[in-house]
Amino acid sequence: MPRVKGGTVTHARRKRVLKEAKGYREGKHSLFKTAKDQVMKSREYAFRDRRANKGNFRRLWIARINAAARMNGLSYSKLMHGLKLSNIEMNRKMLADLAVNDEKAFASLAETAKKAIK
Repeated sequence: MPRVKGGTVTHARRKRVLKEAKGYREGKHSLFKTAKDQVMKSREYAFRDRRANKGNFRRLWIARINAAARMNGLSYSKLMHGLKLSNIEMNRKMLADLAVNDEKAFASLAETAKKAIK
């Protein structure tokens, strides 16, 4: 019985890894061992950063809401507290969009929040 060398399967796997490593620097795009390690590490980074990205966007939205709130004489926390008291349930993504694209609507929300606080 001849030994199994796994030629086509092994070749296909290596080809797939090297294809995924295109654009990497130095030997990481051409040497299978280093390419395999780098592809695995790249997948770890991608997995981690898909989650980190959500926090980054939340941070951006909060910064935009805070800037718009201060233009209307409120801090971010007071605005959010006022909105909660007046039963306006709006997520930060929508609030940030209003702050950037529709300042009048945001100003009316800020006024509502001010009234609810007093």
